[in-house]
Amino acid sequence: MKTHSKPSLMTQYQSAWGNKTDSNRPRMLVTPNGWSPAKILGTRLLLVFFLFCFVFTLLWVDRDGLRDHADGELSFADVVYFTMITVTTVGYGDIVPVSTRARLLDALVVTPIRFGIWFLFLGTAYQLIIRQYMEEYRMAKLQANLNGHIIVCGFGHTGLSATKELLARGTSATQILVIDRLEERVRLAGTLGIAAFQADNTQESVLRDAVIDKAKAVIIAAGIDDANALILLTARHLNPKVRIIVSAKEEENVKLFKQGGADAILSPATFGGYILAAAVDQGHMVQYLDDLLTTGGNVALVERTVRPNEIGKSPADLHPDLLLRLYRNNTMYPYLHLAQAGPLQRGDIMVLFTSSPTDTG
Repeated sequence: MKTHSKPSLMTQYQSAWGNKTDSNRPRMLVTPNGWSPAKILGTRLLLVFFLFCFVFTLLWVDRDGLRDHADGELSFADVVYFTMITVTTVGYGDIVPVSTRARLLDALVVTPIRFGIWFLFLGTAYQLIIRQYMEEYRMAKLQANLNGHIIVCGFGHTGLSATKELLARGTSATQILVIDRLEERVRLAGTLGIAAFQADNTQESVLRDAVIDKAKAVIIAAGIDDANALILLTARHLNPKVRIIVSAKEEENVKLFKQGGADAILSPATFGGYILAAAVDQGHMVQYLDDLLTTGGNVALVERTVRPNEIGKSPADLHPDLLLRLYRNNTMYPYLHLAQAGPLQRGDIMVLFTSSPTDTG
């Protein structure tokens, strides 16, 4: 008997990062910056100005410990000048600390401030220039390799479960792209070897960055139906042909998603309620459903097109697989009416009950 223990998202996150290796670190992590470059630069310049004023105040109070080799007198302008060359580590040597207190002040207070100011400048250069070019390079490299991929919008419990099942079914991690607002979830996706953006997946520009025009499918599981609807409309606008699967929290929104162009709409809460009700008197059936729906089970439902060597055969010839439904053009033939369909034809789509879960055709 199979039993499943599903730890919380945070537990999985901590476990994954506790055992990570260089091979499964995040392939792509883009963290949007809420501040504009002008605001970042202005804030840091203001901080540098306050540090400069603080150093100037200390040196002005202790100006008796300084000596000016030029004229022996220290004016206000001289202290401003000395503060500037001290903070910028220029040090011409015309004004020097001579008293013990002035030297200790320079060593224990001014020097750490000097390093702090330099780190501010280096951090600003990295944030505004270097990181931007690095992210643009990584983004371009990632986008060049994306074709026929699957975009997962939202990486909560539903998105995580869907992604793990995709990986179990043989989908390459390089062909899955996760978008979520929370850094914790983005890093969790990275531990699975999946590229991930920390961004607002309702934004058109974000979906364009995810190369939605070349995507095979989009799984929408943002956790809120309002957000799911907005993502759906945006995704359908950007790519009218992409297959879109939406998770609906409220059953009443299923019709709305269908009108919005979703190809498949699933309500985890509703399905979960059905299974919970069934478990009251049919515990074995619930275990079988778990076996049936997961890749790790002994049996599975598989949807695939008819193979060339199967054309002209009857459903009985597919043994040991069992044909449950046949789709031909716009007609669906259920199990009890398969005889009406006649022999299998090229282009037929079959829903099979199989003992080979990995045999997807």
